[in-house]
Order: sequence, then C-alpha cells, then structure tokens
Amino acid sequence: MDLAARGVPGERPWLEHYPAGMPADIDAAAVGTLCDLLRAGVERHGARPAVTSLGASLSWHELARLSAGFATWLRRTPGLQPGERVALMLPNVLQYPVAMFGVLRAGGVVVNVNPQYTADELERQLLDSGARVIVVLENFAHTLQEVLERQPRLALAVVVTGVGDLMPRVREFVTHIVVRHVRRLVPAWRIGHAVWLEDAIDRADGLPFDGPPVCTEDTAFLQYTGGTTGVPKGAVLRHGQVMANVVQLSSWVARDLREGAETALIPLPLFHIYALTCALSFLRIGAELVLVADPRDLEGLSATLKRHPISAMIGVNTLYRALLDWPGFDVRLLAGLKLCAAGGMAVQRPVAERWKKRTGVPIVEGWGLTEASPVLTSNRLDIEDWTGTVGFPLPSTEVAVLDEAGRSLPQGQIGELCARGPQVMREYWRQPAETARVFTADGWLRTGDLGFMDAQGRFTITDRLKDVIVVSGFKVFPNEVEEVVAAYPGVREVAAVGMPAASGEAVRVVVVADDPALTGGALLAHCRRHLAAYKVPSRVEFRTEPLPKTGVGKVLRRALRATGGTG
Repeated sequence: MDLAARGVPGERPWLEHYPAGMPADIDAAAVGTLCDLLRAGVERHGARPAVTSLGASLSWHELARLSAGFATWLRRTPGLQPGERVALMLPNVLQYPVAMFGVLRAGGVVVNVNPQYTADELERQLLDSGARVIVVLENFAHTLQEVLERQPRLALAVVVTGVGDLMPRVREFVTHIVVRHVRRLVPAWRIGHAVWLEDAIDRADGLPFDGPPVCTEDTAFLQYTGGTTGVPKGAVLRHGQVMANVVQLSSWVARDLREGAETALIPLPLFHIYALTCALSFLRIGAELVLVADPRDLEGLSATLKRHPISAMIGVNTLYRALLDWPGFDVRLLAGLKLCAAGGMAVQRPVAERWKKRTGVPIVEGWGLTEASPVLTSNRLDIEDWTGTVGFPLPSTEVAVLDEAGRSLPQGQIGELCARGPQVMREYWRQPAETARVFTADGWLRTGDLGFMDAQGRFTITDRLKDVIVVSGFKVFPNEVEEVVAAYPGVREVAAVGMPAASGEAVRVVVVADDPALTGGALLAHCRRHLAAYKVPSRVEFRTEPLPKTGVGKVLRRALRATGGTG
C-alpha cells in the first residue's frame, strides 16, 4: 500500500522541495556490500589517508592490507564461519575500522559493544549475541576478565589491543608509555588465552586472503538497541540495508562535498550506529576520517583540529554546546567547515543559533533510529538557520504519520511516525514477538516517535511514544535502571524518568523505601557498580506515598516527569 492509498495528502510531497538534482530514489539493488565500499575506496584513493586517530593515519591501502590480515586470522585460527558474531569493544581508534572491515571480509557479523559497559551489561550482550570472538581495548579488558571468570561457558576467542597499536613504532611506544604508565588508564587484567591484534595480523602476513563471498543479504551488524519498547535486543542490519543508507546519505551531501577532497571529524563513538553510518558515508566519497577517542577532552579535540583542518563534522547537541561554552574554543580552527550534522538527540534552538553565529555554518539536523541503519530524514545542507524540524525523508524513504488505529493523519496532525525504505531492518535477533510488535501489518516500521509533517513534507518530532531517556545522545532505558535499583535491599518501588539537564536529559529515580535508613548515596554507589556511567541517575528522590499507577498497577512515569525538576 503506498502513501497516497493511506490518505497522506500527495505522494511523497517532500520531493518537490529536494535540492536541485537530488534523485527521488536510489538503485537499492546496486548498492553493493561494505566490502565493496572498501574495495572501491582502495581503487580510487589508494595512497590517500582513509582514517586518522591520535595523530597517526592509515591509507586506504594499509586499511585494506591490515583488515585482510585480521580476516585471514579469523578464518584460520578461531575458524570463524560466515554469519558468526564478533564483538568489538573499542572506542574511536585506528583498530576499530581495521577490526570492523576484517570481520566483514571474513564473512562475520559485527556486534558493537559500548566500552563503558559494566560486566553485567557486557555479559548480557555477549550471551544474547552468541559472539565467538571479542576484540577489546586493553583499557577495558578487566571488565571482560570479570565476565569470563563468572561465565565459563562463554568460549570466547579474545583479541586485545592497546591504544598505540598500528601506529608508527616511535609513536606507538610513546603512546603506550603515556597511556599505561603516565596516565595509568589501563587497570590490571589477566586473560591467559588472549591474543594481541598486531600479533594476529602478523601471523597472517604472507598468507593468501581467503575471505568468503559476501552479498547484500548477509548480516553485517547486530546493533543492540532498546527499540521502541525499552527491551534490549539486536537489530539485524544486513550489508544491503546499511549500504542503502550509506548511498542515501552520500547522495544527500554529494553536491556540497567533493569526492576525495574532504576531511570529516568523527567525535561520536563508532559503536553508535549514527556515527558509524555517517563515517561510512564519508568514506564512500573518499573523505579522510579523523577519529576522536574522547570528545569530552576539549583540549585534545582542539589539538586535533589544529593538526587536521576539517571540512565536515558530526556531533550531538551536547558536544556543540560544550564547545560553545569552552573558553578555549577557537572558531578559526573551523575556517574550512562546510557541513555540521547532528543526530542522536534533538538540537536545542539556543545551541543551534549560537553555533551559527560563532561559526557561520548551520547545524543540519536529521532523524532516525537503529532499526533504520539509522537515518530516515535530514534537513537540506543549504539551510540558513535552525529549522526546528528533522527535515525531509531521504531518497527511497517514506514516512507516514499514523494514529493509534494505524490510519494516516493529515498534514499538521501529530501521530506516530512510521517509515519504510531499503535501509530498514526486517527483524530483531531471535526476537520474533518484538519484531511483530514493531511493524504494522503492511510492513511499516513503528518508530515510537510522535510528530507531524508540514506543508513542505518536512517532519517535526514532538515527543517520544515511550519513555526512553536520551543522555548526551545515548539511550537509557528506564526498565534497566529500575531493575538495578529495585535489586537493592530496602527498595519497595522505583521509577526512572528523564529530567532536563545540560546534556539534554539526565536520569532521575523516584524511590519508595521500606528501610528508613536507605540513602541516595548507597543507591548511587550500587548503580555505578552495575550500570554504565551515562545510565547512573543524577538524582534520587525518596517518597513515602506509593507511586502513581494506572488501574492495572503500572507506574505512571509521565506523572512523575511532570513533578520533576532540572538536573
């Protein structure tokens, strides 16, 4: 059923407002695989830098050679079979693209893991994904060690790497000294069967690359998300779906960014699907990626900008605001900037207006979700100012506004935004019930976001259908926080809700206690042991009366949000 049949005024009205020359559709059958993307980049840009991190670069040739070596090791040593999962627990360092392309070229599936995860969170994801191999930065190996010690049935091949690995020898030596001994960023760990990434690649040196054929229908990523229900699950993203989004995005920016002549700053973590797909889109047009391992280190970020004049960057509202508020922000370092993109969370108007005033470049906001690989809409790159919208659906993408009964709503009316396109997943990993719940009977993805379409075909997000809390662009699922808090002795009831904060939102928990001696400090210490830092509540409130509930006993989080304060 097409959009016109659903009652949407006009079929894809946004096409009339596309930039001149922008295709209405991509050839989804011809997008190829992520392995094809790497191959094409080597052919067109061989000796040019592909990725840079901490002052060291890999050319396209080097990226292809190193990833082929890792792929060969994966195929021969753990005996990785096509379709088997490999977890990557890495920040934005050179090893991430090498390991990612290595896994994909070996026919494997990448399972991205947030390095900030606690042992509980890591264990849950490894067990659910059935990963056979994990690549982990040594800074986080102690967390993996804890999981392996309490889960002997996790028969994982472990590959460890240090921050300085894959750099030129002198820089590698200095980086390791600073990270390990000066800044002491590597807690003690011991995993007897671990192999170092550089050793794994060296062992494959000289061996013929024997990667299996990879097609668009093969799974590329199990990308974990809470989706629209808050239940953590893996979105199955195939090569063709991710590449469709890569082609859509690179087509969207192609008029403004030149092939082989751009440098793109990637300060958001590549384990986040928004950063990953944007980075792949920049690679498709031959841009050099400048990876930032810790965007909170504004001094380090400034030093990176001094070394690498950039023409494009991605970010979230929090990062743009942090730069604007930082006294050391030198706008002259962004003199060559052509594109600032934002996703992951809403851009606040004051931030957008201040950024445009300081830099002269508007923030181009888009919208999407993990299940759509992830981008569905974007503002045009030639906007003059902040629009307050998330823009137009990308080529070959359809978005409809539906009411609770699944009927299309007319222009201007708020309903749930539903989407379809070649970038949209087909299922969650081993979760048929969740898959059925997130799709309509005729195949539209229910995004869980509320919004409306204006006369130009642009979409505006007004609220989230569910209660997901977005902290600095990362989703925090209330059920997960509540489960941890409820496990602490003396807690009778708990609800987790979002509250306004400088980073967009922060987590606030409201607790009814059985134990009058229970303190917020004790609960926060408990949360820090079991949750990643961005999920830990910023505020704990105690109440003596029962929490507000529906007639069937479900806690009314929206009522608690209405009575909350700011962080």
